[in-house]
Amino acid sequence: MNDTIAALRDSYLAAQLAGNRREALRLLVDEGLLRGIPVPSIHLDVIQPAQQEIGRLWQENHISVAQEHLATAISQLALSHLYRHLPREPANGRTVMLSCVEGELHELGARMASDFLEMAGFEVRFLGANVPTEHMVREVRESRPDLLALSVTMSYHVPALRRAVASVRGLSPGLPIVVGGLAFTWAPGLEAELGVPFFGKDARALVAATCEMFEV
Repeated sequence: MNDTIAALRDSYLAAQLAGNRREALRLLVDEGLLRGIPVPSIHLDVIQPAQQEIGRLWQENHISVAQEHLATAISQLALSHLYRHLPREPANGRTVMLSCVEGELHELGARMASDFLEMAGFEVRFLGANVPTEHMVREVRESRPDLLALSVTMSYHVPALRRAVASVRGLSPGLPIVVGGLAFTWAPGLEAELGVPFFGKDARALVAATCEMFEV
């Protein structure tokens, strides 16, 4: 199975780089789902590492911004297509709100985390990319989630994360807040500074920690 997944990952990445949406989706369905590869494995062992490689190629100027956007759009489409195939645990009665901070446009990781939380039985309110802080606070006030998860990928959006945490705590001091995203790789100790736990190693780690938090 490991060789099969590795081959699928390489083929999917090639389809991304070629900008071939149809082939990318065909691979995930015909060579993935229909061959018995579980949806969570397709997410974490195929799409996520392929997307990380796309990011590396862009950072090292091997592909253009347009190519990176094209490849990312394919992964967004793939997650949308796979959504209806998600295996779901019974509802556990807890609601998680997940949002990228203001200015943060990279939402793929957060979207994947939302899917994993939903598979685990959580009600998920996914706000998406670049959510203005005041609107996030308003949604927290109106929706009253059990947990707020904030995502920040680029380190220059850390100030927006600080504002979001402070604003939500001003409204709802007792609301648990967790954080995730690649920015924490470049800003060690940030979670301690903010007083929030980092659950962002991967989507499985987020789900495990959230289930432990709520004892579900």
